[in-house]
Amino acid sequence: MKKYTVIVPVFNRPQEVDELLQSLAVQSCKDFEVLIVEDGSQQDCKAVLKRYEKDLPIQYFYKENTGPGDSRNFGMARAKGEWLLFFDSDCLIPPQYFEALEAHLAVHDLDAFGGADDSHPSFSITQKAINYSMTSFLTTGGIRGKKNNLDRFQPRSFNMGIKRKVYETVGGFSDIHPGEDPDLSYRIMDAGFKVGFVPTAFVYHKRRIDFGKFLKQVYKFGVVRTILMKWHPDKFKIVYIFPSLFFLGTIALIVLFLAVSKWFLMPLGLLASLLFLEALFKTRNPIIALLAIPASFIQLLGYGYGFLKGLFKVHLLKQEERKGLKGFFFEK
Repeated sequence: MKKYTVIVPVFNRPQEVDELLQSLAVQSCKDFEVLIVEDGSQQDCKAVLKRYEKDLPIQYFYKENTGPGDSRNFGMARAKGEWLLFFDSDCLIPPQYFEALEAHLAVHDLDAFGGADDSHPSFSITQKAINYSMTSFLTTGGIRGKKNNLDRFQPRSFNMGIKRKVYETVGGFSDIHPGEDPDLSYRIMDAGFKVGFVPTAFVYHKRRIDFGKFLKQVYKFGVVRTILMKWHPDKFKIVYIFPSLFFLGTIALIVLFLAVSKWFLMPLGLLASLLFLEALFKTRNPIIALLAIPASFIQLLGYGYGFLKGLFKVHLLKQEERKGLKGFFFEK
């Protein structure tokens, strides 16, 4: 029996599954099985899996579309490993991932963990700019950065692992999406399990491939955060409201710029300069650094608007979230 079971929910991404399995096939540590859960895809990846049957112990399941959280639950119910690991289908796994994870777990007695993500050299310029935005302290306050404080770094399902006993105690992912992973992390913490950050067990995460899709994604993150605040009020952090303050402040500065003086755009120009300089320092690429500016503004404005919308509906109007924000929940 393998120690780890890797569970990957998939929806219409055969090419990405191919790249993910390529990276898993060359792991230096082979003590894992792979469960691919096809979540009602029209473009399934079954043919792709046949190319890796000799290199990887793979199980393939096809089910109706009920969302990534429920698909992970489907996989956990059929997994055999002591540890249940989750990767997104758009991830690439470094060859030493499991070796690094084994070394960390040998020293730290954990029940669950979260790992970091990074940008792969093969990713597009836009993907690298978005990766900067999603991990920079300037845009996230460290919540999605490489922190070892779980209360700030909440394990995310693109790189997350839990022991079987954790699943049996707290259950699986909820029907919300996005947001099913921090919700599970909070429930794990509340149950008293030991959770840690494993900096050496990182993945390459492609994220969104263009700014339009990225805007839609971060808007959803903002809305979902307000739902999680209702479910887990003790986990609220003041930093969660900063993007909304930025959204409102940006509108105010633009109005003042148009009505009073051009100098009111200076704060936004200063922020753009700081973003460029930090991104340039991190990436050593001026083009990525330039694109990091719109990526960061999209993230802050999209998240901020979504947070305000969710706050208005869930916390001010007191709407039941599954009715007022029905599109953020999967029906089984």
